[in-house]
This record gives sequence, C-alpha cells and structure tokens, in this order.
Amino acid sequence: MNLEDLLHFRSITIQCHDNPDADTIASGFGLYCYFFSKGNDVRLVYSGKSELQKPDLRLMLEKLVIPLEYIPPKEASSYPVPDLLLTVDCQYGAGNVTKLPSKVVAIIDHHQQEVLGINLSHIITGVGSCSTLVWKMLSDVGYYVTDENHLGTALYYGLSTDTNHFIEANNPLDRDAIDMIPHNESTINLFENSIISLKEFEIAGVAMLRYHFNNAYRFAIIKAQPCDSNVLGIISDFLLQVDRVDTCVVYNEAPGGYKLSVRSCVREVNASELAAFLTEGVGNGGGHFRKAGGFIRDKSFHDQYPNFYSKDFLDDKLKQYFRRYELIYTDKYEIDTQDMKLYQKKDLPLGFVQASHMFRKGTPITIRTLEGDISLEVSDDIMIIIGIKGEVYPIHLEKFKHSYRMLEGAYDFHKSVINDEYEPVVIDRSAGRILSLIQYAKPCIPAGKVQIYSRPLTTYVKVFSSWDKDKYMVGKPGDYLAARSDDLHDIYVVEEKIFHLTYGEV
Repeated sequence: MNLEDLLHFRSITIQCHDNPDADTIASGFGLYCYFFSKGNDVRLVYSGKSELQKPDLRLMLEKLVIPLEYIPPKEASSYPVPDLLLTVDCQYGAGNVTKLPSKVVAIIDHHQQEVLGINLSHIITGVGSCSTLVWKMLSDVGYYVTDENHLGTALYYGLSTDTNHFIEANNPLDRDAIDMIPHNESTINLFENSIISLKEFEIAGVAMLRYHFNNAYRFAIIKAQPCDSNVLGIISDFLLQVDRVDTCVVYNEAPGGYKLSVRSCVREVNASELAAFLTEGVGNGGGHFRKAGGFIRDKSFHDQYPNFYSKDFLDDKLKQYFRRYELIYTDKYEIDTQDMKLYQKKDLPLGFVQASHMFRKGTPITIRTLEGDISLEVSDDIMIIIGIKGEVYPIHLEKFKHSYRMLEGAYDFHKSVINDEYEPVVIDRSAGRILSLIQYAKPCIPAGKVQIYSRPLTTYVKVFSSWDKDKYMVGKPGDYLAARSDDLHDIYVVEEKIFHLTYGEV
C-alpha cells in the first residue's frame, strides 16, 4: 500500500495511539499534511483515558501548530468516521488504541504485526520509528518534506525520541532520514529539555530511593507515585543502567489498575514476553524485545490475588518467570538422546527458497517464525523452508540437499499448509522492506533421510539456536524438543499440535 492508494477517500481520519508519544504525533502530522495538500477532508485525533500532559508534547503541538484533537472515551463509540480511519504507529484493534467505529480501516506502523485481515496495511518492522516510515512513504509519492510547515522538525523529533536520541537508529533508512530531514535545531533542543515537569522529576527521584532488588535473578522493582507512563519509562531506563540490574519493572497506580514499564538488557529475557507474563489473566502487556509495558486491571488483580500487595505480587511473578525456564544454548548443549525417540519427517509437500534468490548476498534479514524471529545475513548457503503450518526456518544448503528432494511445478502455499491466514515473510533490515516468501517458493518433500531425536517437554525452555544467538525459541510443556540425528547441536522446538502431523516414529 502507498499513500496514493488512499486518495480516493474523500474524508480521512488519522488516529494516533492512546497516550500519544512524539513519534505517533509526528507520523500522524506528516500524513495530515499530505492529505490536506491533496484536498481531502482530514482530521488528526487520539483518544484514551486522559489528554496528553507531557510538557514536550504540549510544546510540540503549540510550536509546530499540529491540529491534534482529543476524543474522550465516552464519545469514542459514536465518533463520526465518514470514510476512512487510518491508524498510525499503532494497529486498529490492538490494546494501545481506542477502537473508533469505521467501515474502512488502514494501518501504517513499524511495530510487529498484531492484527491480521486488514488489507490496507503498510507495516515495516525494520525501521526505528514510524516517522521514518512516513517520511519514506511521502518521498515515494513525490511529497518532499520541508520545514516550512514545521513538518521536518516534527518528524525529526519523532525519530529521535523513538530511537533513544538516535542511539538505536541502526537501519540505514533511519540514518538517511537523520541526514535528510530538514529541521529547526533550536526547537528540537527546546523539546528535549522539556521532557518532564518539576513534579515528575520529584516523583522520579523519590521513586528511585525506594527500589527493591533481587540479587539471585538481578531484577529490580520500583513503585512510583501516579504519573505519566513516559515518566515510568524514564525511571526504568535509568534503573537499567545500574551495573547489577539486568531486568526491571517500574509501576504505579492508575485509574482502574496499575501501569507497568518493563525493561531488559540481557538476551535471556524478552521484555515483551515478560510484560505479557506479569499481566497474564489480570491485564495485558507487550512491546519490544528490550522495552515493554503493561496494565494490570485492579478488579481482576484483587479478585485473583486478594492477599497480595502489588509489589509482592510482581516480586513473586518475576521469581516464577526466572525459575520457569531451562536455558538451552545449542552450540554448547550436550543433549541426552537416551530418553528420546527417533522420528522421521513424513512425505509432505513443503516450500523452499534459496535466500540469495531473494536478496543480495550479505543482506541482513529477519525470518519471521512462529516461535520468534531469526536474524542472519544472506548467503548462497542458506535455504529457507516453509513447513506445513506455515512456520519458517533456515537450513544450510548441504543439509537441504541431504534431507529434501525438489519437485517440479509450482508451490501452492494455501494447499500445503494447515493454517494459511498468515503468509510468511522475510524482512530486509537494510532497506526496511518485506518480501513474501511464497512468491519465491518452490516445492520439495523430505528425502527420507531427515531423522530427529525428540521428546515431549515437561517444562518450559528457551532455545538459543546457532542461527540467531541473541534471541530464543520458547517451548512449553507438551511441545517437542527436537535434535537432528546427524547434528545434535541443531536443536529446536516443534509445537505439539503439528509435531505428529510432521513426524512419524521410526
């Protein structure tokens, strides 16, 4: 989808996520400027429990003349969206954006895909900010950003805040945007020196004096006074810089429950996964690998844990999380096959792609799998397999030749997989683009030589593969831990519901 695909909608309502940050505001403003210039009737809105209060964002709206409107929650269900609702830096139906009723919805976002089935979507997860993505989309349709209408400064500030002042701007597209977006440096400095109020500064200072630290698992918990969730993030970012703190949770009481800010600086803890674990059954949580957030509903918490104080609850849940998993580093792990059975892959049609047929050699890519993302560099030696559930995994060329037999004809993804709702993709991290695997895939079947040792899991595991040592696959009780019979360090997890469809006991 590009922006010209949306021009035929007479009226366009652009919605930022609840509790908006600089990136969603800047991205929305960029789209507003484009559609306004084309003569569309356009609005820029957000909703949520309260109006934004952050000093830098209020200055941003004032100094850059951004026409952002607030929709109180009680009015959201009846808010008129005549033609198109376009959510920016968020995804319609996700937990961080109030659902406005609309017959036609479009999405522009740089986070991992949460919502399926919306055709008008442009979701690129390889870039550091949605401001970068919008800048690129504007350039692609010949709308070149200037700072005459303050748009350049808005997008530059949105990019800066979402990449930790450019520290996390690893994508070349982000770096291009840093070099090319015109902006007013003095205005940026004004925003950067107005991030928190004096009251919030006091809240942060007092909170950090009252930390709780667990030495065994190297996590810290802080309860702060009620404040903007961005202040929770500032406290947790600062706390994570303490040399003995690897993981932290900063939280406070909020209307209806507790807001959480979760951080991790070690590969063994995915902050998004931890936030979901802490809020499971009592709220919701998620985010990025290093930074995440969540909300615990007051009623659900007190109904299920009537005898727990909030800090005791979080302390107990964090201990549960760390005790829960066995860590398997496949390059060092010596797997015991005595309690495992030998299986062979069934004669089922699969798809395969040679990575260098999709991208130039040396291109950094991310392969999206059901168990998590795998990041690697393209070479002629890497083959990508599409399994019967649509799961995706890499394999070396020699192993592919040994284990699979190529077939003539075309690969039919929709006839070959159990669940075809999600079409697998590979992300080119250098260019911020996504390519569909099935457009390049060809058919193959196991050659009768693929054998594995496997056993059902009775505990939770995290498997760090040789493909991507910085991330892990999660296995839960009932799933299967598997190791190739010809390479016992090639260890992975197979979901319970597809294991017996894929493998037969030898």
